[in-house]
Amino acid sequence: MLLVQYPTCTTCKKAKKYLESHNISFDDRNIKEENPTAEELGLWQPKSGKDVKAFFNTSGQVYRSENIKDKLPTMSDEEKLALLATNGMLVKRPLLILDDEVLVGFKEAEWEAALKRNGYLK
Repeated sequence: MLLVQYPTCTTCKKAKKYLESHNISFDDRNIKEENPTAEELGLWQPKSGKDVKAFFNTSGQVYRSENIKDKLPTMSDEEKLALLATNGMLVKRPLLILDDEVLVGFKEAEWEAALKRNGYLK
């Protein structure tokens, strides 16, 4: 299991604390220091069950300053993934990478259900 997060992000801190409080071991990756590649994102996106657009941190500074919202409608999924791979601050976080499932953002009920489905929680 891999947690892709940004250490100063409040939501990421909650997600990390949630995993630790349930004694779930995980690998930890700083999204700013080691941004997901387009290939990784391309593998994770189908496992998330979400559109590529859901991987964008729409409240982030870079997203807003670069007017990415206006660019997305004309971009292919491959172009979106390539753009996400250019800057970790564009990627919604945290990401929880399980064997067959990927969670985007932290919603405790969703994480609990997914961790149960994947055998990490009873």
